[in-house]
Amino acid sequence: MAVKEHYTTGEAAKICKCSQQTIIRCFDNGQLKGHRVPGSRFRRIPRENLFAFIREHGIPTDAVDSGAQAKRKVLVVDDDPDLVDLIVAVLDADRRFETRVATNGFEAGMMVKEYKPDIIVLDVMLPDINGKEVCVRVRNDDSLENVKIICISGMVERNKIKELKEAGADFFLQKPFETDELLAHMCQLLSVEAIAA
Repeated sequence: MAVKEHYTTGEAAKICKCSQQTIIRCFDNGQLKGHRVPGSRFRRIPRENLFAFIREHGIPTDAVDSGAQAKRKVLVVDDDPDLVDLIVAVLDADRRFETRVATNGFEAGMMVKEYKPDIIVLDVMLPDINGKEVCVRVRNDDSLENVKIICISGMVERNKIKELKEAGADFFLQKPFETDELLAHMCQLLSVEAIAA
């Protein structure tokens, strides 16, 4: 993968392990040098400027040294071992994600708190509690407000999908689906650039 030459404030925040607002503040007060994208409010930070900022503030540079941004954390919650293996294999091969797996809602609840994933791929039909309940619990926890949720299920009842979205799901994907499609939606929700084939 080519080394990134410019970073968004979101990517810089991930690498520096701080909030995007902190990066924006440092950018706006001149501590972090960069430029605005002409005709927009978007800020871009050149690699060497981010690297200088990181050194100056004693932030570990492993994420920038490797030329990759910090891996996005994915929690896959499903009790179908074949599907879980397939999703994990695709995400591992992508190298921009690290994955953990839970096979029921109780396990998912414990792992969400400890692992703090960026995104949850959540089967709606779990053996103990349903996916809607998991969505509600995640959305009721302020420390998890930035977690994205993709619900997956074989069901197609429109009212059930609407309920899931109202409970906090960001996207619904019907089984069976192509792993490429799942990956594309994950990248979109996390503002990760899709890798061109």
